[in-house]
Amino acid sequence: MRLFELLLVLSNIGLFAITVLLKKGRRRIPVFAASGIATLLLVIHWTVEGYRLQLLFPYCLTLIFLAISGYSYFTKTGPKKIPRFMLGSAYTAIALMLIATASLMYVFPVFKLPEPTGEFKVGTQTFHFVDSNREETFDEARDSKRELMVQVWYPAQAGTGKYAPFVPNPQILSYMAANYGLPGFTLQHLKYVSSHAVSGAEVSSAQISYPLILANPGNGSSRFLHTSQAENLASHGYIVAVIDHTYNTFATEFPDGRITTSTTNDLFSPGDDYKTSRESRDKLGKVLTDDVAFTLDQFELIQSGKIPSHLKGRIDLGHVGVFGHSIGGATAYDAAYDPRIAVGIDLDGGLYRMRDREGLRKPFLFINSESYFEKLKMVLDNRVYTDDELKRMGSTREWEDQVTEDKKLELKRMRETAASGGQFLYIEAAEHLNFTDVQYISPIFKMLGVTGKIAPERADFVINAYMLDFFDKHLKNQGGTLMKGPDSRFPEVKFATPLL
Repeated sequence: MRLFELLLVLSNIGLFAITVLLKKGRRRIPVFAASGIATLLLVIHWTVEGYRLQLLFPYCLTLIFLAISGYSYFTKTGPKKIPRFMLGSAYTAIALMLIATASLMYVFPVFKLPEPTGEFKVGTQTFHFVDSNREETFDEARDSKRELMVQVWYPAQAGTGKYAPFVPNPQILSYMAANYGLPGFTLQHLKYVSSHAVSGAEVSSAQISYPLILANPGNGSSRFLHTSQAENLASHGYIVAVIDHTYNTFATEFPDGRITTSTTNDLFSPGDDYKTSRESRDKLGKVLTDDVAFTLDQFELIQSGKIPSHLKGRIDLGHVGVFGHSIGGATAYDAAYDPRIAVGIDLDGGLYRMRDREGLRKPFLFINSESYFEKLKMVLDNRVYTDDELKRMGSTREWEDQVTEDKKLELKRMRETAASGGQFLYIEAAEHLNFTDVQYISPIFKMLGVTGKIAPERADFVINAYMLDFFDKHLKNQGGTLMKGPDSRFPEVKFATPLL
């Protein structure tokens, strides 16, 4: 909660208390003075912090109190006597407005992202890439080539500069709200959240070059929802490129002002059988994997100077990693078959295209939520769902038997990467969206169960620590302490690799 919006609400509570508690003849001057203070706070709040619709009630109450108290003060007369019933109703309405405002501020806070823990300052730059060799298949209305927006975070020179906003363009927030089933205006306050990266900053001269990490958001997500992870890795000496997979994000804006929304769900139908659904996921997955390979091609051009950027000559293309969340985690695994990619991390994502090739023989880290681990543990234990469980799940035995067969193959693939230096972990009390910055947006997500009981700040700290340790070990030949086994500093992290 920001300072002046908090003070504004408190001033409204004070105004209300003075009006109710002081006798009619003694409240004219105090109410006028308090109204003036509240109005001053409103002006400062709008000027310094910016308005937001969650505070509509205090805005209106402040101006109403100012008008009534100002009239009373300067005319030396109070308002006409109001019937007790009407006065009581007005007081009740004001109290409910203030309670509603406090609730909205709690549910939709203007939060602060965690500070990066590394020694480097962080810079950011966004690229628009067009793949002239691929037709766009997710928009039948346009005869066009595959386009991507890719945002990069990197170690930057220390200096001054304004931090870039967390959200690249406020216009996309209405699409984000719709993605979560909320009214379009609900998340507009996120435009006031700041990142810790400076746009266009010079690359740090502390090292000649920095390893590259490519990152992939999940279905219906966005690149900016991995800002805290990207900034933290960049602060420790990595160049991190997060790909907006066009039409698989809730919204992507291009330089010419076009905004694309998610259409990849059209590949799936509630009436599909399991085989058809799996084929559709594999079809989508191939496009996402090809996006990663194409993006890596572009960074080779950036490194050589064919695409202008501060990053020219500063990318260590001999040490490339990849990570992702949900289907983006599966993309990371599938993309890691590219010989240019050395190592990868899957954050709570089930794999795709597992039958298309042999197992991956590279170090790969799987970090799962507690609930996803429990599903995999059921497969490991050969446990079968009861009829009652299937009914509660809204599923069928035939469907879940096929899921189990896929999960057995997934566990086999995990076992193969473990033999090459990978690990299989899960985090107690963490759920699917704890692996993204969605966990900071609203505590209501915890109530709905899409984030777990673990505090967002703690989840972020733990995940970042293990990601950094794994990448350091395999891309920098340092660290690796956390990969050796359980650590008392992170009791919520459980090693499941021995179960494989």
